[in-house]
Amino acid sequence: MTRPARPARYADIEALPENVVGEILDGVLYTHARPATPHAAAAAAIGEELGPPFKRSRGGPGGWMILHEPELHLVEDVLVPDLAGWRRERMPELPHAPAVTLAPDWACEVLSPSTERVDRGVKLAIYARQTVGHLWLVNPLAQTLEILRLDGETYRVAVVHGGDAKVRAEPFEAIELDLAVLWAR
Repeated sequence: MTRPARPARYADIEALPENVVGEILDGVLYTHARPATPHAAAAAAIGEELGPPFKRSRGGPGGWMILHEPELHLVEDVLVPDLAGWRRERMPELPHAPAVTLAPDWACEVLSPSTERVDRGVKLAIYARQTVGHLWLVNPLAQTLEILRLDGETYRVAVVHGGDAKVRAEPFEAIELDLAVLWAR
């Protein structure tokens, strides 16, 4: 990739059409269209599965603030993960602001053919730099859930689950997650 003449600014994101998602990663503006339905369905299903037991304490331990597509302003970077979660002891209440400046404890990127390279590359490095403890990479087309755990300054793959398995996926291992609900059918 050729570096732009100047680092991207938030005004570059604001100038984008409404149907385009913009992120500033290591000074470069990255854009992509809103996700296709398998991507959107997988992200929605994850939020539906984790929300009641972890955000609302229904049938689970609670203790998390989980947001769908939050805008994260982490130093110079602007990221929009599909989902992100903060332990309530770190973020007891939602900030009353258009963006969150506290790095999450967990982030989830649902992979699309058009975004996978960026999600696995520059975004992964930024999450590690910001010490996001866990990262999920969900591929709805391949039907896989890849769990990455921060190990020092880099991530290591803790486990890859696939198909219609029922799994306990860290950091939410208190519940069993039925992967079949993630794959739009």
